[in-house]
Amino acid sequence: MAPQRFHEQFEQIQRSMPDVPLAMGPDDSAEFIYEKGYVLVRDGEDARLVEDTVRAHFTAEPDLVQDNVRRASPRTNRSGITRIQVGDPGEGDRSGDRTVAHALRALRETEGRVGRRLVSRNHLVGITGNVNSCPGDEPAPAPLADGTNPTAAEGVHDPDSAVAVLVVDTGLMHDYRSFALLAHTDGDAQIKECDDEGILQQYVGHGTFIAGLVAAVAPNTDITVRNTLHDAGAILESEFGEKLFEAVDAGGWPDILSLSAGTANGRTDGLLGVEAFMRELRDQRTLLVAAAGNNGSATPFWPAAYADLPDYQDAVLSVGALRADGEFGACFSNHGGWVKAYAPGERLTSVLTGFDAPVPYIYQHSTYDACRYGFGYSCTCVSPRHTGVLSEQGGTAKKPDQVMFEGFAHWSGTSFATPLVAGMIASHMTAQQESDPRVARYKMLAANSGFAEVRGAHVPALRPPTWRPVPVVPPAPRS
Repeated sequence: MAPQRFHEQFEQIQRSMPDVPLAMGPDDSAEFIYEKGYVLVRDGEDARLVEDTVRAHFTAEPDLVQDNVRRASPRTNRSGITRIQVGDPGEGDRSGDRTVAHALRALRETEGRVGRRLVSRNHLVGITGNVNSCPGDEPAPAPLADGTNPTAAEGVHDPDSAVAVLVVDTGLMHDYRSFALLAHTDGDAQIKECDDEGILQQYVGHGTFIAGLVAAVAPNTDITVRNTLHDAGAILESEFGEKLFEAVDAGGWPDILSLSAGTANGRTDGLLGVEAFMRELRDQRTLLVAAAGNNGSATPFWPAAYADLPDYQDAVLSVGALRADGEFGACFSNHGGWVKAYAPGERLTSVLTGFDAPVPYIYQHSTYDACRYGFGYSCTCVSPRHTGVLSEQGGTAKKPDQVMFEGFAHWSGTSFATPLVAGMIASHMTAQQESDPRVARYKMLAANSGFAEVRGAHVPALRPPTWRPVPVVPPAPRS
């Protein structure tokens, strides 16, 4: 994706994290966002080796300052990693960080010799429509009379057999219990729903929307939503592993962990920040169902891409998004052999907020009717540029669109394909009285007869029985 398509998302995230200077990377593109001035390493001997090697490299370079190289976080923690400062995070601009680049370069020879990675950027992990260049779209109000899509599946909630689903996301809206399907949902509240002017903030309601999708597909579930991603849907990699441990510690390891967040890192061996968590996950019975990302790219997106690593294939299922008609891949969806299943991800309908009273929302991005190869809904991935207002026409900027949410919303992204698959596995566990979610995943996929076409490849397509396809009709030409 072109770097200019990144800027609007970058600005939104930077505003939510004003004390964490961020840059786009790697140096020659904009595949991810990372923290300036710091690198990430494993605790122990690796950290000592990296610190000494970087300091020596900086000492030998006249334009680098070795005095900046120091430990910046506790030497031991459960996630097994630590941050090392290598430069002044206030230097330079968003296009990159030369001190981080030099630190990574200093370790290349050593990494080649030992045959494993020793150092990493501290990536920003976020909602798959947040830190990437091409989010699915922003939510649009949906009439209550039309109901949800998928609609609620038949079934009852049995406390003794309910499948435990943990959603790591943005938290729950204050009025979520006004939606009957969320009667068996609990967890953390959204930290701040509206700004000082009463306008719904971006990505607020994301976790509630996802919980509604799980509940609609699988009524016999106990859903817990954590607000781990409350900063515009994002968190630094250095904190993410620890927060995942906290999430499972709070209520025990669930049957299914639904995660609609991640990051690319330009590598094929995972994220240092979640390495310890993934090792512990591997030894549990929990199944991680993770979104494949919205970059429209075949580049691995983590943690979803762990589904393609031999040691984690049983523990992780990566999910891409299908187009509104369910026949082809959504153009924004990441793809490739590391994506193991696809589910509907466009124009899904679930609960957002506003049951108590209508809540206003202002679109943060340029809005076009005819982007996504003719798909007829608002799109954020457009040129000439993102302005935070509607497209400028003839040099005159229009005012941003303001809409009111009164309960339901339409929303698109791999974020929402993921809970559909989590719900289908939970439903299979209930129907087949299967207690092991990893076994249920394999049995469900083996019994699945659905396929779709994604970039010319035939892939497993998981379509919930109560999901209704939406016709893909190119919008009428503008007058």
